[in-house]
Amino acid sequence: MATMNMVQALNSAMSVMLARDPKVVIFGQDIGYFGGVFNVTDGLQKAYGKERCFDAPISEGGIAGAAIGMGVYGMRPVIEIQFADYIYPAIDQLISSAARLRFRSAGEFWSPITVRSPYGGGIYGGQTHSQSPESLFTHVAGLKVVIPSTPYDAKGLLVTSIEDDDPVIFLEPKRLYSGPFSGPSEGGVTPWSKHPASEVPEDYFRIPLGKASVVRGGTDVTVLVYGTMVHVALAAVEKCGVDAEVIDLRTLVPVDIESIETSVNKTGRCLIVHEATRTSGFGAELSALVQEQCFYKLESKIKRVTGWDTPYPHAFEWQYFPSSERIAAALLEIMKE
Repeated sequence: MATMNMVQALNSAMSVMLARDPKVVIFGQDIGYFGGVFNVTDGLQKAYGKERCFDAPISEGGIAGAAIGMGVYGMRPVIEIQFADYIYPAIDQLISSAARLRFRSAGEFWSPITVRSPYGGGIYGGQTHSQSPESLFTHVAGLKVVIPSTPYDAKGLLVTSIEDDDPVIFLEPKRLYSGPFSGPSEGGVTPWSKHPASEVPEDYFRIPLGKASVVRGGTDVTVLVYGTMVHVALAAVEKCGVDAEVIDLRTLVPVDIESIETSVNKTGRCLIVHEATRTSGFGAELSALVQEQCFYKLESKIKRVTGWDTPYPHAFEWQYFPSSERIAAALLEIMKE
């Protein structure tokens, strides 16, 4: 075991796969010699050469299209879109080609590509560097969507994603890359986590897609979260004293409905948290699933704490970002119903 932050864990995952499988290649904007804007691919080109880790032109559609073609011919490309906000020019390739290739060819061809991208806020990136577009991809049949919240999960999930035969959108919460997890709040500075790094195996290991993690057991209410919001939710639970069960979904598609159902049937209450905008966010899908599967066990209405339905504001980032105060208030309100 080694102590790693998320950047180091992701780098380790790619290094392990480059060494393990000659069909794996990594490319994207500035990810070769420069090592990526967040240093996630630092040292990989030097270790594995320019044919295995290389820079691409500023053309997200071209990057995705090239990866799809490589996948069809038996390779396992891992591409980096520099920010999730830049992924939109590649959406036609990802939706019309990658997601549908297996179905259109009756299983003759498939697209085993992994699309890595930093997403979300917390670094004062403004509206073109802080978006959370995960729900756009969860709507597309044929794509898998993965969002880790810890270094350990980041490595295990990325290894599994690279080995998966279907296209995977792997969104990395940039606020969790290196920590510490804190930000302004009404009371000064609110810690989101005491552990910006964690113990991560240096060798190969996998975490299965579609399996959530119960990061805190509880009996009063179920909190469904992913990414950065896992740490914010844990801080909120400590703040308000509600005995909440916090579930880190880890994979949005496929989602672990069995774990969700087991928890909500036990607690009878459910709070959903994400930093993306509220309308048509993934929380709406989770709310519908909980309503369908757990209706007769619910003791209060399902609540959501999310980002606002506005473009991401630079000047008011920490008012937009779901805070531990907002989550704690929602938990206390649920318990009164």
